[in-house]
Amino acid sequence: MLFDSWSGIARVLIVGTAAYAALIVFLRISGKRTLSKMNAFDLVVTVALGSTLATVLLSRSVPLAEGVLALALLICLQYVLTWGAVRSRRVRGLIKSEPTLLVRNGACLEGAMRKERVTREEIDAALRENGIAELARASAVVLETDGSLSVVESGGGSA
Repeated sequence: MLFDSWSGIARVLIVGTAAYAALIVFLRISGKRTLSKMNAFDLVVTVALGSTLATVLLSRSVPLAEGVLALALLICLQYVLTWGAVRSRRVRGLIKSEPTLLVRNGACLEGAMRKERVTREEIDAALRENGIAELARASAVVLETDGSLSVVESGGGSA
């Protein structure tokens, strides 16, 4: 249970180092956007890369070459889709969401909050994180494409 064999340990060290090195090379070639957190689609790719790396490391049934190919495939697909999204509205519409206005001029937009499943408590927490004590001082609160809340303070002084 705690120890199987020295060959298993050696395999993890060798395959893990090689797969990690391959992942770093692929990420450097594909650019910064590959692991960005610009939207939910990017998060899914990042999780899939981590899961693939873990499988290559721990599963003896997955040869290193297949694991490295799987990492390369995920990165290539991410690159192709983001390349297409930059050039085509249709592709962009398939993989990206739009920001949603949740608060306008200190008033909650209940319909938008319900549609996006955001509570008043979550908005209050975002306000506090931005040093705003009350909703009336928020010009806008926006649910961004990556799931974060952006707060724009009204021009009426500081907290």
